[in-house]
Amino acid sequence: MALEGLAPMFDPETRLFCYRRKRTPAGLVREGVSHRYTIMVLLGLLRCQAAGMRVPMDIAPIVARLLENLDWVAGIGDLGLLLWLCGETSSRHLTQLRSSVDLSNAVLRFPDAREGKTTELAWFLAGLAHAALAAPGERLELKGIASRIYELVASKQGPQGIFGHLARRATLAGTLRSHIGCFADQVYPIYAMARYAEAFDDEMALQNAIRCADAICRLQGPLGQWWWHYDSMDGHLLGKYPVFSVHQHAMAPMALLVLGDVTRHDWTAPVYKGLQWISGSNELGCDLRDTSGNVIWRDIQPGQDYTRYLASALAACGWRGSSGRTRNLRINFECRPYEFGWLLYAFAGRSSPAVMPDVERHCESSPKTMKATQSSGTLLNSAATDPAPRNRLNA
Repeated sequence: MALEGLAPMFDPETRLFCYRRKRTPAGLVREGVSHRYTIMVLLGLLRCQAAGMRVPMDIAPIVARLLENLDWVAGIGDLGLLLWLCGETSSRHLTQLRSSVDLSNAVLRFPDAREGKTTELAWFLAGLAHAALAAPGERLELKGIASRIYELVASKQGPQGIFGHLARRATLAGTLRSHIGCFADQVYPIYAMARYAEAFDDEMALQNAIRCADAICRLQGPLGQWWWHYDSMDGHLLGKYPVFSVHQHAMAPMALLVLGDVTRHDWTAPVYKGLQWISGSNELGCDLRDTSGNVIWRDIQPGQDYTRYLASALAACGWRGSSGRTRNLRINFECRPYEFGWLLYAFAGRSSPAVMPDVERHCESSPKTMKATQSSGTLLNSAATDPAPRNRLNA
């Protein structure tokens, strides 16, 4: 489904993937383009190629399109994702990017870095780690930059392992949002710290990643939900909805499985419990996969948009009130390409049967559980082998 679903999301004129496909009375409509989403898709497609799978488009021209003009790079997050991609493609691309951008002053140059945005800094840290893994001869130089970024990310982590969203500043936004982390603010640091530890042999980074992984697994919902907002100061859950499909089938697996690879700890049970939510074990009892359009619907959210925004505002103020209510929920009928990109990046090259015994040991063995355990193969549209391989384009 993921590979087939990506084909109509690609805009051949711009050589970029769209921002989203949305259900309308006229059918599924493609809207906008996104450089960030394009990179995330390419990372997934590269992982598929390395696993021997055929992908629906030629990757090399799209990478060249991203590198030919860097005016679209508006923040340290964009730069980090592009660096990550170059580290996964070829030494030529890595050299080309490094000759065009001064990595050492990225924190001062970009506003998202100066604001201390956790997700964007984690993308940059992941990019530096992948660059170091791809170019061992430059590891020492990259370590100086990476260690500073690691400290910035680590400074957002609270005593219970949860990461906040922003650096604390003498502003209203900094006061309200600094300690409130969304799910992305947890999984990207987990992934980035795991790769940073792998690249630079940093045991403390692994321990910090493990603390966050254990924290979000402890707070996982009874149906496998990966909730939306967390309080880094006390480690409590702040806001549950929307529950996003990409968290369930892609982002949590990507982070937890890679951390498991590096540490030999086992988070397969919560990963596959989260997949059950996609296939029907959710609040609405609906399978969020639509095979007719090759999409996975984006989320389950409160029925009125204002309810969602109000809940987000209250969560930002630290209010835990009625975030767990499940009345008047509805499906958001759109799908974004990065969701499939991260799904492929998480699962391509992994064997579901290899992890099924662990899931069976920790979860109830029910028909729904077994169906969900096998569902990653269905989403990928291909058999996979373990461990997850790496692929690089010809230099």
